[in-house]
Amino acid sequence: MVTEYHGAGNLSKQIEQLPVKFIGGRLCLDFVNTVGGRDADGGVIRDKIAGYEDLLAWSVLAGTTDRRRAGALASLAGRETQEADHILARAIGLREALYRIFQGALENRQPAARDADVLRQELSIARSHQRLTARAGRFLWTFPDRPLTLESILWSVPLSAAELLTSGDLASLGQCGGADCRWMFLDTSRNHRRQWCDMRDCGNRAKVRRFREKGRERPI
Repeated sequence: MVTEYHGAGNLSKQIEQLPVKFIGGRLCLDFVNTVGGRDADGGVIRDKIAGYEDLLAWSVLAGTTDRRRAGALASLAGRETQEADHILARAIGLREALYRIFQGALENRQPAARDADVLRQELSIARSHQRLTARAGRFLWTFPDRPLTLESILWSVPLSAAELLTSGDLASLGQCGGADCRWMFLDTSRNHRRQWCDMRDCGNRAKVRRFREKGRERPI
């Protein structure tokens, strides 16, 4: 079944209404968090990336794609719907592989070969489009001639994941303790005791739950 795409005309609405937050501290973690939450087995609860247009809207909000380019990609997705569906499937596959890899890092486990292969393949594709560029006395890997292809919005995610997985920042990886949440983030708090994705959400719900439980324990 091929998804129906609405093209550039619907993009602004998608951007405004996409219910995502950026609390991860790294692009790859924010991408992993494009779900309403996860159950005890890591299963997705309320996927927020239901179509290529959602993926495109997320990339605009994340700052990896500007609105002009996003509009052109939305129009292209409207003409190449099967390819858009294929890129969406790749994106979801990458997201789930990254979730399992990072979950393994939290539990001091080696990544499964199939997940490592997914990341390796996407990373290879992304790096094949990078060029070494001199800028202000230093060299940077950039995408100076990024082609207008539907897959181009994926490239920044595996690069972000590779950087995090091979850096000392991985030791600060944390996971929300909220029921049916399990979002991931870098814990940059002073004492490294962050428990929640956001105190206003899961943290507040936990406080309310504890208050109610204490109320039930009081003797009559």
